[in-house]
Amino acid sequence: MAGIYIHIPFCHSKCAYCDFYSLPLRNENDFVESLENEYKSRIDELEGTINTIYLGGGTPSCLSKNSLERIFRMLPTGANEVTIEVNPEDVTSDFIKWMKNNTTVNRVSMGVQSLNDAELKVIGRRHTSSEAISAADLLLSNNYNISLDLIYGLPLQTIRSWTESLDRIIKLYPQHLSCYLLSYEPGTRLTALKQMGKITEISDETATAMYEILCERTYSAGYEHYEISNFAIPGYQSQHNSSYWNMTPYLGLGPGAHSYSGKLRSYNPGNLSGYIEKKGLGINITEEENDLERFNDFIITSLRTANGLNLEKCEDLFGPDYRASVENAAKKFIYKDIIWQNGVYIGINQRHWLSSDSIMLDFIKI
Repeated sequence: MAGIYIHIPFCHSKCAYCDFYSLPLRNENDFVESLENEYKSRIDELEGTINTIYLGGGTPSCLSKNSLERIFRMLPTGANEVTIEVNPEDVTSDFIKWMKNNTTVNRVSMGVQSLNDAELKVIGRRHTSSEAISAADLLLSNNYNISLDLIYGLPLQTIRSWTESLDRIIKLYPQHLSCYLLSYEPGTRLTALKQMGKITEISDETATAMYEILCERTYSAGYEHYEISNFAIPGYQSQHNSSYWNMTPYLGLGPGAHSYSGKLRSYNPGNLSGYIEKKGLGINITEEENDLERFNDFIITSLRTANGLNLEKCEDLFGPDYRASVENAAKKFIYKDIIWQNGVYIGINQRHWLSSDSIMLDFIKI
């Protein structure tokens, strides 16, 4: 089992919170040609069946249909889950008809972020709330499995407006939701505005209240909370995203993409000009990891999920001393009912997931 991730580094415009590698559309044909070269030169790095394919970014839907068709022609067929990220303004009846006839996409991930127009404007989104709802309705009526992204903790957002956005989204009943607490990343417009005192970050208490509402509303609607930020109707968990958390190998293509072979992690520099100059060849950089780093990756990815961490797998991968250190670190959290244990599995209780980073610090080795 393996996956392929393709990073399309283009966006119509840069959102105020975004720190992903993205830039305005340019050199489209050269980019696709370089991507084809990289795919041909690296596909043999993966062993086994390609189970998932994910086109992310950036915004893949801002590419021309001809470019997207070229990308899909180069990819293997037969993957269980083929996802493309889109923005609401790109979703039209013509786009969906083309997607059905010319691609293998069976899952669409769409960035909604909020259903409050004032909140959308301050973070630089190009769509309105009504356009987002129309796009979601159109995808669902065409029998697409869809995932919608939402952000809580936005500037101008209140507990009431967050609840209203969430309730309207749940009413659409998409198969999957990804809901993230806003993070002020270095170099973003929102961070600059915060530093200038023009916007204020929400309090920890408000963030916790919004998260609790999220958990309550999604649970009542029948969603499974299977990872810190991800919720799914039973049977609709993201297979591709789950591969990141269960250490399934995946190949990342395009500038800014990351890969994991099952043993080694690597990345492509976020540099479109350099990627095109080298025609997509020889740009991948391997990150040398020692046992401590691999163990820390295992801790972080496992404890993000509802399935939790498998102590036997920990011992198989790293040895009995590492398992013992995990069990010792877990004792006080189990006593305080912050961590649960079921046989050889341990995990963070859902109500404490928002503070999972601080909990994991007790498990990570330096």
